[in-house]
Amino acid sequence: MNIPALLRSFAPHRSPAPFAERLRSGFAGGLGIFLLAWALHLLPQPDLPLLLLGSMAASAVLLYAVPHSPLAQPWNLIGGHLVSALAGWITISFVHDPLTAAGIAVGSAIFLMYLLDCLHPPGAATALTLVLGATQFLQMGAGWTLTIVGANAFISLLLALTINNALPRRHYPQAPAAPAPHPPAMRVLPEQQDIERALAEEDSLLDISTDDLLALYGRAQRHAQARFESAAR
Repeated sequence: MNIPALLRSFAPHRSPAPFAERLRSGFAGGLGIFLLAWALHLLPQPDLPLLLLGSMAASAVLLYAVPHSPLAQPWNLIGGHLVSALAGWITISFVHDPLTAAGIAVGSAIFLMYLLDCLHPPGAATALTLVLGATQFLQMGAGWTLTIVGANAFISLLLALTINNALPRRHYPQAPAAPAPHPPAMRVLPEQQDIERALAEEDSLLDISTDDLLALYGRAQRHAQARFESAAR
């Protein structure tokens, strides 16, 4: 192990963002959480409260500090929180030891987010939140729990769409990047030594000499070249 290199890896990774952009990110994140809490308070709450989830603060970092990140896009935000909430709910319904439930809930949330292409790190915090508040969430029931998570996620998305697009040099959301075209495979033509080696590996006798085989291969190459040039006209 290279100890000096290991120690250097602990140094801060400097962000190229200018000071004004950092200030905008902090302001946008604070405003987003304030408006989320305010909206949840104003929404109808017939029997049980619409809670503000702590994992939404982690989502705010992605939504307002790195809004162009693939992890901050709408499907990742909504799908990540909802599938993680489902993983957490199923876990606390069957696993009653909190230490075991914590590991199962978070691990299942990560797996499901990967499986559904909605990886969103704060989603794992949502799964853990259900484990830590298992008694309360079990009393609320699955429907109301998912309503709470859905309300947090959808309102956060609406706020991110509004706030980010009102700030300069930001465009949210980002369309998925088109897959990079695969470069054409490099074609390696066999040489005489390769053909001789291939012939030596044959179990059965081939009634053809190396020179005849090379001549045949050369003619085939010329026919292929002519066909390619004819198709290109």
